[in-house]
Amino acid sequence: MRFPWGTAADLPTIGTEIDTLAAMDVEGGPGARLRVARERGLAFRREFATTGTPASIVTRDLVTLPYPTRFGLFRASRAIAPFLSITNRMLVIRWDDKVLLFEPSDHEHGRYTPYFEDLSDRTPDVVERRMVKVHGTVPDHLAALGIAVEDVDYLMFDHLHTQDLRRWIGTSSTPALFPNAKVIVQRDELMAMADLHPLQKPWYQPATYADVPPEAFLPVDGSVVLGPGVAVIKTPGHVFGNQSLVVHTSTGIWVSSENVIAAEALTPEHSRLPGLAPWSRRWQQEVVLNANTVETTADQYNSIVLEKTIADRSTRDPRFLQFFPSSELTGAWTNPGTRPTFTHGQIVH
Repeated sequence: MRFPWGTAADLPTIGTEIDTLAAMDVEGGPGARLRVARERGLAFRREFATTGTPASIVTRDLVTLPYPTRFGLFRASRAIAPFLSITNRMLVIRWDDKVLLFEPSDHEHGRYTPYFEDLSDRTPDVVERRMVKVHGTVPDHLAALGIAVEDVDYLMFDHLHTQDLRRWIGTSSTPALFPNAKVIVQRDELMAMADLHPLQKPWYQPATYADVPPEAFLPVDGSVVLGPGVAVIKTPGHVFGNQSLVVHTSTGIWVSSENVIAAEALTPEHSRLPGLAPWSRRWQQEVVLNANTVETTADQYNSIVLEKTIADRSTRDPRFLQFFPSSELTGAWTNPGTRPTFTHGQIVH
C-alpha cells in the first residue's frame, strides 16, 4: 500500500518488544481476548516494574475545549449538558539523554480537523470564547522548562486524530521546529490513514501528511519498551492503531491514553457523575469508553481493561487508578452534570 510519504512497510521501527504483550490476538471471540488481556496485563505489571524509572516527568496544559457528552461518556451519562469540557495536556519525559513529548498537540492547527471545524462554524463566537481556553503552546512550555527544541528526541500521540504535524516535523519546503525528533506511531495507524473509512474521516487531517518527510516516523509494531520505566503498549479499538504510554514513577505505574476521558471511567462504580454508576451496574460494564469513533468497540473495551490492569491505585484516592487521560474531563459551569468526581491534573515524577 502506498502512502503520501512512502511505503509504511519500509520505515524503520523502534524499541524492545514486550514479549508478554506480543500476539494478543488469540483464537476465540472478544471474551477470550478480554481474558487474555487481563492475564497478560498482570504479568506485564510485574515485568515492567523491573525496568527502572525515567529521570523526570512534568505535565503542561495546552487547551481546554468542548466535546460531546455522548462521545466522552458513551451511553452512560445522564447529564443534561450536550457538551462537556476536556483539557489536553502534554507530558515531558526524560531518561538518560532522551526527551519524549507525549501529546504535544498543535492545537492551533488541530481546530481544522473536519469535526471541530464544523463545530466551530456552527458555534457563535461569544459561546466559543467561553468554552475554549488556551493554556499554552508546546514551544512556550518547552522554553519555560529550559528544553531546546533541538534536544527533543521523540514525539508521541496515543493516536493521530486531529493532529497536524507539519510545524513540528517540517515538510519538503518548510523546516521542522523539532529537527531531531521522530514520531513514534503504530504502523497500523499509518496504514489506516492511507485509506480512511468514512467513520474515521471526520477526525483525521490526512492531507497535512502529504508532504512530510518519511524519515520523521518511527513505527511500532505492537508493544515496546523505550527506556527505563517508559513503554508503549498497543491498545487498538478507539482507532485501529491506538497506543498507550506506560510509565513507572515514584508513585507506581501510570497509563495514559484517550481511551477514556476520566479516571472514574475505569472504576465507574465510584463515580458521582449522573448515570455512570447505575449504568455500569445495569449493563455489567466495568469501564466507560470514550467513543467518538466506534471502529472496533469490543477491542477498545478490552484495551481499556488492559490499561486498567496495568495501572496502580492512586495514592490520593485508592478508589481510582493512576490512569491519566491525555484529554481529561474538566468541570465547567457551562456543562452541568459533567464535573468529574476525581481528577489527576498532572503526573509529577
